[in-house]
Amino acid sequence: FGSSHVVLATLPSAQPPALPAMFNARKKILKEKGAAPSELEEEVAKALFDIEVSPSSDIKADLRDVYISSAQELEVKNRLALVVHVPFRVWKTVRKIQGRLIRELEKKFNKKHVVFVANRTILDKNFRRKGLQVRPRSRTLTSVHEAMLEDVVGPTEIFGKRTRIGVDGSKMMKVLLDPKDKDKENVEAKLATYSAVYKKLTNKEAVFTFPEA
Repeated sequence: FGSSHVVLATLPSAQPPALPAMFNARKKILKEKGAAPSELEEEVAKALFDIEVSPSSDIKADLRDVYISSAQELEVKNRLALVVHVPFRVWKTVRKIQGRLIRELEKKFNKKHVVFVANRTILDKNFRRKGLQVRPRSRTLTSVHEAMLEDVVGPTEIFGKRTRIGVDGSKMMKVLLDPKDKDKENVEAKLATYSAVYKKLTNKEAVFTFPEA
């Protein structure tokens, strides 16, 4: 029995240096109703925190105000995309640094395609029950889905949209992206990712492409 006490006493403690960093990284997640973050969400939060404290980062000042509300992985054509949701109130800051932030996170997540989306509330036709007299246009289903479309392709801008109606009545939206971004940051390789993420978020079909020259 005596030897077992010696063994216990000499066991190394479980990585104490990582704890303060993880604690600080947890400040980069704000889950609804205090829910526990998933392992993936903790990884994203830690990556954001690492970028924020990196001396070489040129977005660290903006990143101080940025935190996430959730993150999920989505399989797209034999690769994984990382969809990161942020509270609407920090979206303005994310939008400002979106291109650079995506680039930094993609390096940390082994070249997974990273997509940022703001949390927006859709008010249905029963909005008066919530004490509102007028439903803001930005809260209608159509407006929220349009805004999500812009989030998903960011920082690339949408150049134009067309809706095609199939013989069976199904709708397919064709989204044209800004041609000047065609050769930028492997945007072309991400077109399938944009479609898959938009479908996951809205259950609507969309094809993303660049205008033909």
